[in-house]
Amino acid sequence: MNAGPESSVGTRPGRKVAREPEPLMPTEDPHSQGILTARPSGDPARMPAAGVRPLGARGGRDGLLRIPRVIASDRPVPLLVMLHGARGSAASAMSIVADAAEAHGVVVLAPDSRGGTWDVIRDDYGEDVAFIDRALGEVFRTCRIDPARIALAGFSDGASYALSLGLINGALFRDIIAFSPGFALPAQTEAAPSIFISHGREDAVLPVERCGRRIAVRLRSLGYAVDYREFSGGHVVPADMVEAAFLRFLA
Repeated sequence: MNAGPESSVGTRPGRKVAREPEPLMPTEDPHSQGILTARPSGDPARMPAAGVRPLGARGGRDGLLRIPRVIASDRPVPLLVMLHGARGSAASAMSIVADAAEAHGVVVLAPDSRGGTWDVIRDDYGEDVAFIDRALGEVFRTCRIDPARIALAGFSDGASYALSLGLINGALFRDIIAFSPGFALPAQTEAAPSIFISHGREDAVLPVERCGRRIAVRLRSLGYAVDYREFSGGHVVPADMVEAAFLRFLA
C-alpha cells in the first residue's frame, strides 16, 4: 500500500497506534488492517429503482441503501458511505444526509456497525471492515458508481471511524466527511483524500478544543487539504454543514 502524508495521524487515550505501515503477508486478512478491497467494476445496465431498501444482511443489524429519485441516466453517479454514531443505526445516519443526497443525486450506503459502535473503537479493525466491504461490493455490482466520486462520512463515533478508515483507503475514498469527530486511528495511510470537518463550539460530548480543532491542525500539518468549520451549537449536524460538505465533495 502506498503511504500517504504520514502513517499515523492520531490516537485516543490508552491506545498506542504510532507505528509504521507494514506490508501485508500473503495469508493476512486485509480487513484486520482496515483495508477495503471492493472497487467499482463494469457498468451495470441500469440503476435500481429509487427509494430506500435494507441491505439484507443476516442477523439483527443490517444497513440501508438509498437511491435518489433524480439521477443522471447517461453517466455514473456519486456514492456516499455514511456511518452512524455510538449506539446509533443506519436509519439515524441516513436521516442526516437524506435531503442533501436527494437534492444532489447521490447514492447513500449506510451500514450498521456489528456492535454498539465501530470495531476499531471497541477493539481493532475486522468485522465492521469486512461488512462494509461486502456491502460496497454489492453496491458496485448493482449500481453505476463514479469511481472518482466516492466519499466516506460519519457523525461522532462514525466520524472518527470515517477519518480512520478513509485515510487507510484514500485511493477508494477521494473525500472524507467528519461531523464532530473525536479522533483518527489509521493503521496506515494511502493517497491524500480531501477532508471536511465540522464541529460545534458548545459540544459537551466531544469538546471541540481537544477533538475537531486538534484533528484539523494535525491533518493539515501532515499535508492533507482540510476544510474545517465550527458552528454555534452542540453535538449535532446542522443542515448548512451537510450542504457545505456535499458541495465540497461534488465540486
